Amino acid sequence: MKAKNVLPAIALCAATAIPATAQEALTGDTRLACEALLCLATGTRPSECTPSLTRYFSISFKKWSDTLRGRTDFLNLCPAVAMDSKMSTLVNDIGNGAGRCDAASMNAAGMSWTGDSGPSYISNAMPSYCTSYTANAYTDLKTAAARYVGVPERGGYWVDAANYEKALADYNTRIAAEDAARQSTGF
Repeated sequence: MKAKNVLPAIALCAATAIPATAQEALTGDTRLACEALLCLATGTRPSECTPSLTRYFSISFKKWSDTLRGRTDFLNLCPAVAMDSKMSTLVNDIGNGAGRCDAASMNAAGMSWTGDSGPSYISNAMPSYCTSYTANAYTDLKTAAARYVGVPERGGYWVDAANYEKALADYNTRIAAEDAARQSTGF
């Protein structure tokens, strides 16, 4: 089920889980949690997502693991999560991946060094939490997910999907220039 199908699933689950007197509208953190689930399950986020995403990303603790737990606990406030095990999986995937799977975060997290003074490179392996998040049956992130340009040994890096074509062209131009320079110097 894609993100466009998550809204009816959340609405249906919430309607069946809440007594008739409370069915009119969710409020407070419960409402924001359901909205955040919808907004974080898609690669395009309209301005209506701002309040729920601001609330979600404002959850921050000293330890990163506590921040992840707090964000997951917040999303679990949505009544639809308790109605479907796939929604629970979505919450865990979002809790672990949202805000950590953009190109800048993956470039920072994937940085490795080959030795004390050796060159650094950025891994082309997507972190498992990003793979789970982007491949979740309830998300629509595959086309919006960051993509890797090049190869690690030649300065490859992650870019946001919207910038991929230009970044790939720039990378190929740089590699061609480096190769030409190597050939002309004999190295």
